[in-house]
Amino acid sequence: MYQGILAVHSLLRWVILFLFIINIANSLVEADMPYTKKDKSWNLRLLIVVHLNLLTGLYQYFFGPKGFIYFTDKVNYPDIGYVMKTPELRFWAVEHILGMIIAVVIITLTRRIAKNDNLEPGPKNKKLAIMYTVALVIILACIPWPFRISGAEWFRGVGL
Repeated sequence: MYQGILAVHSLLRWVILFLFIINIANSLVEADMPYTKKDKSWNLRLLIVVHLNLLTGLYQYFFGPKGFIYFTDKVNYPDIGYVMKTPELRFWAVEHILGMIIAVVIITLTRRIAKNDNLEPGPKNKKLAIMYTVALVIILACIPWPFRISGAEWFRGVGL
């Protein structure tokens, strides 16, 4: 079951990146145009997929072989100092989850802005573009890319 959830979590990463491109492009291209129902639906799609990925990630963090176990398994990981001094362990125990939660909060706030019809189109789209970009940068920095984490794969859970 864990491998299946890991595969879904990895697949959703690519869907999220695709949805970010669409949402950022919409915000930049339609900078002075009114925010339409179509734009709100793309924002909602991003929000839903990000929250689904958060749920699968939280399951992996608390019940998988990487993450919270680094704090509870005193036999293999004697103390928090050991975990924090080891870059790969620190990435899985703290950096990945913290960065992703911050990005999810930012994306959730974009939904509130997207639904606010009292904002003028220009400032609204500019705010959304900035928030999407900040969240995207955080996510890109916290994804376990193969060139950053040894043993990481482009499509985790399926061996690619």
